[in-house]
Amino acid sequence: MKNDRKLPRLKEYDYSSNGKYFVTFCVKDMKCVLSMIVGSGDPDAPQVRLSKEGKIVENNITEMNKRYSEIKIEKYVIMPNHIHLIVSVEKTDSCGASGSPLPTNSLVSRHIGTLKRFCNKQIGGNIWQTGFYDHIIRDDDDYIYHLQYIDENPRKWLIGKDKYYS
Repeated sequence: MKNDRKLPRLKEYDYSSNGKYFVTFCVKDMKCVLSMIVGSGDPDAPQVRLSKEGKIVENNITEMNKRYSEIKIEKYVIMPNHIHLIVSVEKTDSCGASGSPLPTNSLVSRHIGTLKRFCNKQIGGNIWQTGFYDHIIRDDDDYIYHLQYIDENPRKWLIGKDKYYS
């Protein structure tokens, strides 16, 4: 059987460098188990109400940010069936200089995998689709765009314009 899964890595990008990533991963079968998006009377200010599973995810994000120094989740939104994160990688070698030999994509992959495993263990089963999507944040404008994307995603969901809306 041929594996047709596309690997979304840029061949020309140096994945061993520090950087920021916009990461998205989804719940298996796109089930809406993580949160509900509710209006508060103002369509521009929807609220994310986390389910029990969503609270487990949020707690694990908080704990991982405390536990790991080389990688931080700077901003996130826990949508009903997917999560968006901005992940920052700031590696240092043993002398304190930036840049260790471990490739950044391996560090991001391990971090997301660890987050999923911790959540699955506490939830009591695998809730995640395989893999994740990542976008390398290339400059300040790209960073601001993705910060706004995370902020605006609940509103898009509420009006049915979110890519993963179901």
